[in-house]
Amino acid sequence: MKKKKLFFIHSFQAKITLVLITAMLFAGAMNNLLIYRFTLDSEFKSLRKQLMIIAQTAALTVDADALRQVPLTREGISSPQFKSIESVLLKIRSVNPPIKYIYILAPTGTKGIWQFVVDPEYRNTGLRNKHRTSYPGDTYNASRFPEMMKGFTEASADKKLERDEWGVTLSGYAPIRDAAGTTVGVLGVDILADDVRATQTIVHQRALLVLFLGLLVSVGLSFLISGRVTGPLRTMVEGTRHIGKGDLLFSIDISGDDEIHELARAFNQMTAHLAESRKKMLTYFYRVVQSLVRIIEARDPYTKGHSERVAEYSEMIAREMGFPTDKIELLKKATLIHDIGKLAISEAVLNKKEKLTEKEWEIIRQHPVLGEEMLKPVLFPSEIIEIVRGHHERHDGTGYPDKKDGENISLMAAIVSVADSYDAMTTVRAYRAPLSKDAAIAELIKNKGSQFSPKVVDIFIRILNSSV
Repeated sequence: MKKKKLFFIHSFQAKITLVLITAMLFAGAMNNLLIYRFTLDSEFKSLRKQLMIIAQTAALTVDADALRQVPLTREGISSPQFKSIESVLLKIRSVNPPIKYIYILAPTGTKGIWQFVVDPEYRNTGLRNKHRTSYPGDTYNASRFPEMMKGFTEASADKKLERDEWGVTLSGYAPIRDAAGTTVGVLGVDILADDVRATQTIVHQRALLVLFLGLLVSVGLSFLISGRVTGPLRTMVEGTRHIGKGDLLFSIDISGDDEIHELARAFNQMTAHLAESRKKMLTYFYRVVQSLVRIIEARDPYTKGHSERVAEYSEMIAREMGFPTDKIELLKKATLIHDIGKLAISEAVLNKKEKLTEKEWEIIRQHPVLGEEMLKPVLFPSEIIEIVRGHHERHDGTGYPDKKDGENISLMAAIVSVADSYDAMTTVRAYRAPLSKDAAIAELIKNKGSQFSPKVVDIFIRILNSSV
């Protein structure tokens, strides 16, 4: 027995096992390091992208003309223009809890020197630095921060944590433009370094856990026959490639109850955690978008609650058509933000009481495409994007923006089209009184097969007639 043990120590199997142990420990460490770096970079890039989106969408809500009229003196805080813009900024910050500071700067005549125009923190300077103020006209050396300077022409965000007079932050910037497209100021949003580091710490801890588990499993795998190891390793490499491509729902399927199976399980747990993190991030951004939709509707008292009513009608239709629960929830989410593109359209066009010109109609018709462009970078489900883009398509192919017809239109988008039109007909608008329920139903029937899907209209009318 003793001789057999000595033989094993000097055997080729023992040597190859030692080589495998060394190689797999190295490969496992590198693999986890790459995943850690990928995850950390992905989280940071996602955070920068969120800041740019929030800054960009917030900039669209600021009245450029009012901003020009804010007196650039300490007394400027008492002007109606300052108070109006300050109120908007505070509302935006209240619906985005991670945002610590939100403010507006504008260049001065001196290169690199900017000045504050609106900063809600002027009343609470203790929140920043008791020796610093941010009243209208107070100067700020923006030349230190290239991304801030870049924010004068396009949305941007710091590529690393930056330090200024008020501490260490990560910031996003976006230009505020007037109707002619001229930039009149830059809106900035800040989150504190502690919040960024907390996110990085979570990623770091998970990476260390996965690394530790990976190393333990690698040692065990090294004692197996190389032939058995080759297949599972290929599967692991394939899984790593999927993660590298962003497919966090990919799951490794390796049968057995050995260490390789344990490694696969740990890998799947890691991807599940990453997928859950991304899901939470999407949920947060969805809430931000929904808040922005409410801001859109708040700009026009006639459309207040429009999205909620359309979502309710859409849900009724989907349930009657036998949609599964997950699809109904997805439809409701999409419906609540289907008009997000209107955020990029001026209030003068949206709320115009007179007949719109052809040019103004062309601007209105752009809102489904603008909504898609706002949501696409955040990796929303394709079905939500499809609904936002397609809810103004017509059954006869004369709708917009893609002139799809019949079955080429997403069924969910067709449902939202009917619900959206019914709510528009039965609610008060600036340019007309609401239709009665019977009159609105008559319009649905009249346009069945031309504007609307006949199947959806029939089901919705059945629902309406059965309700009290």
